[in-house]
Amino acid sequence: MSATLRELRDTAPDLEVIRITAAIYQPGELATHTSPSLFGGDKAVVVERLDEATDELVDDLTAYLQIPADDVTLVVTHSGAQRGKRAVDALVRQKARVVECPAIKTDRDKTDFVANEFRREGRKATPEAVRALVEALGRDTRELASAIAQLVADTEGVVDDRVVELYHGGKVEATGFRVADAAVAGQTGEALRLLRHAIATGVDPVPIVAVLASSLRQLVKVGSAGRGSSQQLAKQLGLAPWQVDKARRQLSHWTADGLGRAIQAAAAADVEVKGGGRDPVFAVERAILSITAARHDG
Repeated sequence: MSATLRELRDTAPDLEVIRITAAIYQPGELATHTSPSLFGGDKAVVVERLDEATDELVDDLTAYLQIPADDVTLVVTHSGAQRGKRAVDALVRQKARVVECPAIKTDRDKTDFVANEFRREGRKATPEAVRALVEALGRDTRELASAIAQLVADTEGVVDDRVVELYHGGKVEATGFRVADAAVAGQTGEALRLLRHAIATGVDPVPIVAVLASSLRQLVKVGSAGRGSSQQLAKQLGLAPWQVDKARRQLSHWTADGLGRAIQAAAAADVEVKGGGRDPVFAVERAILSITAARHDG
């Protein structure tokens, strides 16, 4: 969507952008925004998440498409779900340009998405910066896209991991990955220090345990995948190549038995932090101690 708006602004620098949220649409709102302005000028009316549309929005949008305004560009996002499909079909009949956006599910998809967004913005980003962004904001691609736009606007030159850390190092996911990296590396003191700092700044134990478990599962996936290049295994496992390389480096310090005990410790902590234990913080600390011990004993 951002690329489409940039294209429109190339020909209409004073473009007025109006956003409509489908889920809270009010009847007649589209007609108000698409009606001619007293001052003229081009408009882009963005309908976000048409798959959450009310019946009123679908009716208004379908009616509008019968006689669209010349100075209005309609931009619609839709997940592909059934809801709102009548309006989508009407757009297709009007020969609207359709931009397919494949679902972003795996870590490899997210890494490719971030790298492509930087290329589209005409900026270079190091592989470490791409990794740091995925780790900090990988749960939400819209937040990833917004973060990239912010970095491009606020910085100059090559975007590296230090820049990402400056802007997004305090995110929950980033904190969890730092704790997990230290624990999987057997750095007991550092992992505990990072954990206590995270807890002191308000981070919940649940996502930290989730990242711990995810990091250990990646080791199992890569370890059991056999031989092949990083690119080949990444495609096979749904990971990014850098994740395969990282897991391979970490696996050289683990045995199968040690990894099994570490995964059991993470699973036990997951139960405790979700209500099965009395002290969630202590549960994470105990998991870290068990994981680092399993690495050294393996």
